[in-house]
Amino acid sequence: MSDRGTTKTDVLRASPPMFDSKLLDAFSRVHPTVPVAIFLPAIVVLTAWGLSSLSVLATFALFVAGYALWTLFEYWLHRIVFHFEPENGFGARLHWIIHGVHHDHPNDPMRLVMPPAVSVPLAAVVFGVLYLIFGSHYAPALGAGFFTGYLAYDLTHYYLHHFRPRGRLGRMLRERHMRHHFQDDTRGFGISAPYWDEVFGTSPRAKRSSQ
Repeated sequence: MSDRGTTKTDVLRASPPMFDSKLLDAFSRVHPTVPVAIFLPAIVVLTAWGLSSLSVLATFALFVAGYALWTLFEYWLHRIVFHFEPENGFGARLHWIIHGVHHDHPNDPMRLVMPPAVSVPLAAVVFGVLYLIFGSHYAPALGAGFFTGYLAYDLTHYYLHHFRPRGRLGRMLRERHMRHHFQDDTRGFGISAPYWDEVFGTSPRAKRSSQ
């Protein structure tokens, strides 16, 4: 198809190669069910591990705390890491691989969840830190909540790009995320947890109301 015949929809859904190596490029494309297949069993194992040494109430409280920790992690990862944008050189290339390609082609169906080559090592580091800080009694339930938050984020992100929610909550999340993509990418960093944008002053709605 010629450039003249290429529509905006084609550009948004395009899936350009990220690497010269076909093998590496294949690993950059992930079906949205892959994170579920990897992390759901891990969440079940960690929850069972937590219950083996703690009460149900204590495990649940730690699970909720782990989830809350994820929501903060999601916000700051998106704001600080994903939107650190060097203008040229290796840094610019790295930014494009990590997040820039998503803003250029936000509806690429195979690049809307984090590749396991990134998510699994990162998850291992996070759990290692939790284990070192909180020990074997508390880390498993915290980790289960944290990884549940991650899974909710990945699936929410995919849903917002490929479906049109009918419920009030879903419509609100989609509106905020589309504003981040198409109006102002310096706002709206919380995807599954938009309330942190309200706390830290980066709400797209705040900007809209001030205009």
